[in-house]
Amino acid sequence: MAQFVPATSHRVAALIAPGLEEVEALAVVDLLYRAGIRTDMIAVGPQVQVVSSHSITLTCDHVLDQVDLADYDLLFLPGGIPGTPNLDACEPLMAEVEARVRAGRPVAAICAAPSILARRGLLEGRRATSNPAFTDVLAEHGALVSQDSVVVDGTLFTSRGMATAVDLGLEIVRYYLGDDAVENLKKAVVYQR
Repeated sequence: MAQFVPATSHRVAALIAPGLEEVEALAVVDLLYRAGIRTDMIAVGPQVQVVSSHSITLTCDHVLDQVDLADYDLLFLPGGIPGTPNLDACEPLMAEVEARVRAGRPVAAICAAPSILARRGLLEGRRATSNPAFTDVLAEHGALVSQDSVVVDGTLFTSRGMATAVDLGLEIVRYYLGDDAVENLKKAVVYQR
């Protein structure tokens, strides 16, 4: 196993709930790892092993009760059903997400997960995107809905779904490490677009 070499002191928490869409989570985690951004997978339930919406078992680094989310620079919310409602039902997590967005600290959400932010009033007047099945929720709560694969509005990152997870990961890398790091990462993973 290759040794992790950090390129930055920034840390990301990927919040893993039962029923998540695993590619949305793992594609972003993989890209951040390759770029040298430490990313911990944190189970929102009581066990480090979490079963995805496609019955794939992920083993996380920690459970939520073992960490202080305030110590992380960015919180990442993967989508999926029932993963998104399971994230939304985790009140300690949602309290931190709300406080963080209101304070201008980075949060990323993909697929259905941006709907959590919208329902909590965190996207009002902000550009955002989500899975097409959830864009009406964003619009109903005052978001400026985009069809772009990834939307970065200040410190808020939203993305559309599994096929845009790589784009989301690249934008988070760009935020922390800049354009050169993104171009190097694209070459390393044979990104074609």
